[in-house]
Amino acid sequence: MGQVLQIVGALLVLIAFTLAQFRLLDARSNVYLLLNLVGSAILAVLALGQRQWGFLLLEGVWALVSLWGLVARLREDEPARP
Repeated sequence: MGQVLQIVGALLVLIAFTLAQFRLLDARSNVYLLLNLVGSAILAVLALGQRQWGFLLLEGVWALVSLWGLVARLREDEPARP
């Protein structure tokens, strides 16, 4: 099951990256950030379970940066408060 999750997580990150490179997806879009967040979070959790510290660092930071970007985007979309 762990191998399947690794492949799913990697595919989510790679799909987002590939679509952005072919200009089919904006790298600042919610979809791009969500794909990266979910994919890297899956990989980070798996890395933690296997005590792969370098991989955990890479994917953990990737997930946190994606989360930060997604939260920032969602705040931009909120209507202005009086």
